[in-house]
Amino acid sequence: MKINGYRRENGTYGIRNHLLVIPTSVCASETAVRIADLVPGAVATPHQHGCCQVGEDYKQTVRTLVGFGCNPNVGAVLVVGLGCEGIQPKVVADAIKETKKPVETVIIQECGGTLKTIAKGAEICARLSRELAKQEKTEFDVSELVLGLECGGSDPTSGIASNPSVGKASNLLIDAGGSSILSETTELIGAEHLVAARCVTKELSDKLTFMVKRVEDKSIGYGVDLRGTQPTPGNIEGGLTTIEEKSLGCIYKAGDKPVVGVLEYSEPVDPAKKGLYFMDSPGEDIDSITGMVAGGAQIVVFTTGRGTPTGCPIAPVVKVTGNSQTYENMIDNIDINAGKVITEGVTLDEMGKEIFDMLVRVANGDLTKAESLGHKEFGIYRIGDTF
Repeated sequence: MKINGYRRENGTYGIRNHLLVIPTSVCASETAVRIADLVPGAVATPHQHGCCQVGEDYKQTVRTLVGFGCNPNVGAVLVVGLGCEGIQPKVVADAIKETKKPVETVIIQECGGTLKTIAKGAEICARLSRELAKQEKTEFDVSELVLGLECGGSDPTSGIASNPSVGKASNLLIDAGGSSILSETTELIGAEHLVAARCVTKELSDKLTFMVKRVEDKSIGYGVDLRGTQPTPGNIEGGLTTIEEKSLGCIYKAGDKPVVGVLEYSEPVDPAKKGLYFMDSPGEDIDSITGMVAGGAQIVVFTTGRGTPTGCPIAPVVKVTGNSQTYENMIDNIDINAGKVITEGVTLDEMGKEIFDMLVRVANGDLTKAESLGHKEFGIYRIGDTF
């Protein structure tokens, strides 16, 4: 099956052609937003981080910013820095340049303030935008797609209808030679042994199990019980009673394929190793989606029982619900009603094919509802303190 998209110099393929403005720290975030606002088609990723971080937390934030710039859906990048922050603009820009896409930098302290930086940044972005507009789409195989799998605002219909249907769609993509990423470590608790058993090596199985234990131990170290946040109050109100119940429904998104890789947060998928991956990420939807897109996902499918508007700055997010009432209530935000499995007798295989077909249409240019409404939520998962 063929898709039309954008071939990058490093051999990857994008289904969108974004001009991305990346602030390296919170101090440059507002300036980055104002630059992007001046150039149609440019998008910024403002965030609260980038300074006074240490160790693995610092490395993870850098990896996430770089991963967004390296994502195949991005055609060109402007990195915006203050100049004295912990994450230096050159570190991020140089890493993204390895993809051979156009990358430029502006630094507020060197430009002489925000007004001059905004003017210079807008001039650069306008030029980059004109260059991107000249790029033509080319045909590539669906096997080049990496799909991020997310769920949020779950209710019992998630485990009954939407998650199993997405699992069928994920199977179809992997059968076609593509890759999928299962995320949300906290939502494996109580079901981690089932996913670990599908890992292709004992090393991967042990690594996945360790990641689940690591997050549980971290919670215990804070003197709190994860069961105070998982299931969330909304999950409980929707009918989920235990974290194990939520996890058993969550893992259906991964279909039944073997796990070929286990990734740290925002770690890139290996383009030479196609199949199902697991990524260590939080249960918080936006941070989790950010990690998978930084890892190379060009498209995300997001199941929700209660309903959510969440999108992403650079990757289309296809919203699926297993609750027909939620679909009718939030029809402006949700793309597919998998509740038909419950209310109309549609089979999981049929619904999986419907989801897969929509993923292909979106990859070919159709807008998701989140895209058409301008939802561009972005959040970086932190694993350390700010000093």
